[in-house]
Amino acid sequence: MHNNTTDTLAPQIAFDDFLKVDIRVGTIVEAQPFPQARKPSLKLVIDFGPAIGRKKSSAQIAKLYAPEALVGKQVMAVVNFPPRQIGPFMSEVLTLGVPDAEGEVVLLAPTLPAPDGGRLF
Repeated sequence: MHNNTTDTLAPQIAFDDFLKVDIRVGTIVEAQPFPQARKPSLKLVIDFGPAIGRKKSSAQIAKLYAPEALVGKQVMAVVNFPPRQIGPFMSEVLTLGVPDAEGEVVLLAPTLPAPDGGRLF
């Protein structure tokens, strides 16, 4: 995750550009500490349903979230970025969040349960 706390708006884009970013809902099925990461992070396995399956993600959320409390929670993630090597771990999706008042990452999630794999629109 990137901690973007800037108040500057990003440049305006066309709706077709937005559609290129594939953001899906998934359920966290595994969460483990990731002590090798430079910033306090957790290793997640997120189930995006039968079409996409389970994907791994490194998320800088260890200060606000305990691994055992995350299992079963739904999150939003970008699923069409290329995998990214983070230390010894290959992160396959970008789990989305926003900064809290202290700059720590707060996860984005649907307000009601939604089927895994549902695409943001």
